Amino acid sequence: MVVYAGQGDPERTLALLWRTTSDGPPRRGPKPALTVDAILEAAIAVADESGLDGLSMRAVGERLGRTAMALYTYVPTKRELVDLMYDHAHAGLVPDLPSGWRDAVEIWALAVHERYLRHPWLLQVSHARPVLGPHEQTVLEKLLEALPDVAVRATVSALFSLVRGSARTIAESRDAATGTGTSDQEWWTARSGLMSSLVPDFAERFPRSANLPPVEWDKAAHEAFTGGLTLLLDGLENQTRRRMSPKAR
Repeated sequence: MVVYAGQGDPERTLALLWRTTSDGPPRRGPKPALTVDAILEAAIAVADESGLDGLSMRAVGERLGRTAMALYTYVPTKRELVDLMYDHAHAGLVPDLPSGWRDAVEIWALAVHERYLRHPWLLQVSHARPVLGPHEQTVLEKLLEALPDVAVRATVSALFSLVRGSARTIAESRDAATGTGTSDQEWWTARSGLMSSLVPDFAERFPRSANLPPVEWDKAAHEAFTGGLTLLLDGLENQTRRRMSPKAR
C-alpha cells in the first residue's frame, strides 16, 4: 500500500503541521483532555502495530478511549492525520552532527535508516511528494548543512534512495513470514528441491549465482546499506578533491 502525502485540505494540514492553529476550538472551563500530539502518538502506535492498512480514526479513538467523532475536532480526516503522523515521527531524528562532512553524513544516514526500521509504515508514505512539515524539513536541512557543495541535488536523492530502499528490504524480510504464513526456511526448502529436479543444469547455466552463499536478507540488506553508503561517500569525496585541486581551479 502506497500513500501519497498532501491529499487533505492544504490550508488545514499546513496549519496543523506548523501549529499555527490551536488544539480544537477555544472553550471555557478545564483544558480539553485531547491534543493533536496525543492523537498523533496514539496513531503512530496503531501504525507501528498494524501498518497504515490498519490505521483508522476509529482505531486511534479506541486507543485513546474516545470515539472517532471526538478526534475530528482536532484532525479533520485520516488524510491529514497521515501527514501529521509522518512529520511527527521525524521529530528529534537527527542528533548533533560532527564538523567533518563525511562523519556527519554517515551519522545522518544511520539515524534516518534506524527511524524507518522503528516505524516501517513511514516507508508506505511515498517520497514523491513531501509532507512539508517542520520535522521532515529539519531532517533535510541537517543533511544540506553537512554536505559539501558538490552535486548536492544528486547526492541528496541518492542518499534518500539508498536509505529508504535498504530499510524497505529489511522491513519486508522481517514481515515475510508473518505476511505469508511460511518461514524463510520452509520457503527455500520447498523450492530448492524442486529446482534441483526441474532445472538439473542450473549450476552449469548460472555458475556465479549457484556459488553465492545462502542469503539472509536482513543481514544482506544491512551490509548493502553500509557498503553502498561507503561507495557513495567515496565518490562524493573524490569529486570534492577534484574540485579543490589546482587543476580544477
